[in-house]
Amino acid sequence: MDRPTQPITSYDPARTALVVFDMLEAYRPAIEEAGSHLTTAKLIAACRSVGTPIFYARADHRIDGADFARSIADTDSSFTPWGPENPIKHNPPHDSGSPEYQVLAELAPQPGDYDVPKHRWSAFHGTHLEVSLRSRGIERIMLVGGSVHVGIASTAYDARDMDFQVTVVEDCCNGFLEQREFFMRKVFPRMVNVRTLDQVVEALGA
Repeated sequence: MDRPTQPITSYDPARTALVVFDMLEAYRPAIEEAGSHLTTAKLIAACRSVGTPIFYARADHRIDGADFARSIADTDSSFTPWGPENPIKHNPPHDSGSPEYQVLAELAPQPGDYDVPKHRWSAFHGTHLEVSLRSRGIERIMLVGGSVHVGIASTAYDARDMDFQVTVVEDCCNGFLEQREFFMRKVFPRMVNVRTLDQVVEALGA
């Protein structure tokens, strides 16, 4: 990939991919609260219109917890400390292949799209995502979904260190508002491009 001399303002649809991260039925309430399913549907349609490949990264875990993360944080996902009233969970809430782990029906994959089941926060860790992107000659990634401070951030860090050019589409993302705003304003601009839906659709020429 040629080294850009300025932030990206246009995208070659054939060398760009859309990574849709954890837009799953299990997370529908948070997604609908942010409205990111509506904007993401528009971006998916724009990508399809110009032939940009779409990769659906989605959580997928065994119900027995055999592939669940072993590291223990101080709190749960809502920042409630672990303790007698909130015991640490060693098993996922849903089983692999369950309806909760399916992509939202209104964003459903189509033939030719990529399914990327994942077992950790980053869409790259232990998945085929990198090799599938490289085999298509992809140089730039548009990243959408949530949560921003967890999976989107982890994936963006990995993609950046793999020398992909990354654009986080801010109005196609979801997660806690405070963390979302912090990453969009204080973290991501230092490492990737942050753009709106309208900006990336125009940049794609869709």
